[in-house]
Amino acid sequence: MSTSEYLGTYAEGWTKGDAETILKAVDDGYTFDDPNAGVVPKNGFANYLAGMKETVSSLCGGTLPEPFMELSEIMTEEKEGVLIAWCWWAIPGTEIKGSGLIKVGSEGVRSEVITYYTKLPS
Repeated sequence: MSTSEYLGTYAEGWTKGDAETILKAVDDGYTFDDPNAGVVPKNGFANYLAGMKETVSSLCGGTLPEPFMELSEIMTEEKEGVLIAWCWWAIPGTEIKGSGLIKVGSEGVRSEVITYYTKLPS
């Protein structure tokens, strides 16, 4: 797969909330950095996503939104063989939203760092 194909598969997995699809697109050293959960390695990602889906389900009256996640404002840049993507993400039916920075190499998605969009406590 090309870097853009890896990115497309990765994005598809997030919109469906499907860990198996997401993990098809990542390389062996993949990490997912969530400020609430910390750095999640590839072998812990399925559990991370399952926990996230439980949280979302509790916020949505026991169901999951369809799609699970909406991605927009996607910007990409290729630099020195690495595809870098920025996006805005939101989980429909919740206030959960933020931004992601994704790096994709020749073997798949290497990493993603996310932020949450929220007000600071007063």
